[in-house]
Amino acid sequence: MFVYVSVSIYLSIHPSIHQLLSFFPFIHLLSISFIISIYPSICPAIVIHPSLHLSIRLCIHLSIYASIHLSNHLSIYLFIYLSISPSYSLCLCLTYFTQHNDLKAHPYYCKWREPYVSFFMADYGCTALGKSCAVSPTPGTGTFGRVQLVKDKTAKHFFALKVMSIPDVIRLKQEQHVHNEKSVLKEVSHPFLVKLFWTCHDERFLYMLMEFVPGGELFSYLRNRGRFSSSTGLFYSAEIICAIEYLHSKEIVYRDLKPENILLDREGHIKLTDFGFAKKLVDKTWTLCGTPEYLAPEVIQSKGHGRAVDWWALGILIFEMHSGFPPFFDDNPFGIYQKILAGKIDFPRHLDFSVKDLIRKLLVVDRTRRLGNMKNGADDVKRHRWFRTVDWEAVPQRKLKPPIVPKLCGEGDTSNFEAYPENDWNTAPPVSPKDLEVFKNF
Repeated sequence: MFVYVSVSIYLSIHPSIHQLLSFFPFIHLLSISFIISIYPSICPAIVIHPSLHLSIRLCIHLSIYASIHLSNHLSIYLFIYLSISPSYSLCLCLTYFTQHNDLKAHPYYCKWREPYVSFFMADYGCTALGKSCAVSPTPGTGTFGRVQLVKDKTAKHFFALKVMSIPDVIRLKQEQHVHNEKSVLKEVSHPFLVKLFWTCHDERFLYMLMEFVPGGELFSYLRNRGRFSSSTGLFYSAEIICAIEYLHSKEIVYRDLKPENILLDREGHIKLTDFGFAKKLVDKTWTLCGTPEYLAPEVIQSKGHGRAVDWWALGILIFEMHSGFPPFFDDNPFGIYQKILAGKIDFPRHLDFSVKDLIRKLLVVDRTRRLGNMKNGADDVKRHRWFRTVDWEAVPQRKLKPPIVPKLCGEGDTSNFEAYPENDWNTAPPVSPKDLEVFKNF
C-alpha cells in the first residue's frame, strides 16, 4: 500500500507528465483519495510532513482551487487532509475567509495565486513573443480587446500584453485611436505613466507589450472604501497633476482621466494607463470621446476642445474621490450632459472649504477661466491653498508616502484585479490584406 501512495505522488510531480496532469488535475487527486479510503492505516505516515502543520490553512484555499493554478504536490497534501479530517463543516466554513484581505499576503496563497499557464503567444499569432513569453490569466478587458499577463521565460519578468481584435477595431472605427495610443506611449517617459516596450500585429490582433502594474485600479480601492480621506485624495491628486502637466508639456491631451484608468504600482504610486483617447494637439480637436460623467462642456457642445478638458476631468475626479460618486450623474447619458452644461454642483457636507474651492475653479464651464488652462497653466493648480502642504519637487521623485500600499505576494500577482472569464475572445477571424494595410506600421 505504501507503493501505491508513492506511485501516485511520483505521477503527480514527475516533470514528464506534469503537463498532462495540468490539463487533468483531478486524476491524481482522485487516485490518492481512493487509496486513502482503502488503506486508512497509512494516513499517519503521510501526514508526518513539515508542510502539513499548515493543513488547516491549506484547506482555506479549497474554494479557490478552480480559479488558481494549484501546485500539484501541495494539492495532494490538501486532499489527504480532507480525506482524514472529520471536520468537513469546519473546512467549508473556513473557505469563507479566503475573501479576507489579510489572507492575500499568506505565502501559500501567494504561491498558488501566481498566474502561469503553459500556452504561448503563438496561439495568438505573434510567434516572436511566443518563443520567449508565457501567457497568464486576464487582469483587464476593454471594448475590443483585453490585457494578458505575460512572463519572460528567460528573465522571469512579468509584463502586460494588450491584445486588440483587428475586426473589432475596424468595426468600431477606432483605427486612429489605436495609432494615437502607440505614438503617444512611444513619446512619453514619466514615473506616473505606464511604459510601452514593444508593438506588433498579425492578421487578427494588435499587440502592445507594456509594463505590468500589479496594484490594481484606483477605482477598486475607492469602491471598497466608499470615499477617500482628504489626505488620501490630496496624495493622488498631486501625482495626477504632475502626470497631466508632463503630458501637456508634450502637447498631449489625455482625455480619459477616471479612477478605472489609474493604476497603483507595488509601492502605491499611480500609473496612468489606457491612452486610447490621448492625442497630440497643436490647437483643437472635435472628436467626441471619453466617459460621460467626465466629459467637459466644450466636448458635449462640439465646440472644439483642447488640454482644458483634462483639468475639468481632474475636478470631477477630486470630487468623486472625496464623495464616492461624481458630481453629475443620471440614469442616461443625456441626463448627465444636461447636468454638466447646467454646472450646478451639490457638495457633500463633509468636504472642507479648500477642496470645494478647488473643485469649483476646475469645473468652470468657461474654459478660458478654468484653473490649469490659464496663463500659468498647471502652476495655478499647484499654488491652490489645498496643496499648501505639498512639496512639488518631491512628487515626481516619488518621495511622498503613499496612503495605500497594495498587498502583493509575487512579481506576477494579479489578485488586486477583477477576475475575467477566459471566453472565446481569441477567435477573431483574420482580416483581408486591404484592411490590414491600415496597421502596416503598427
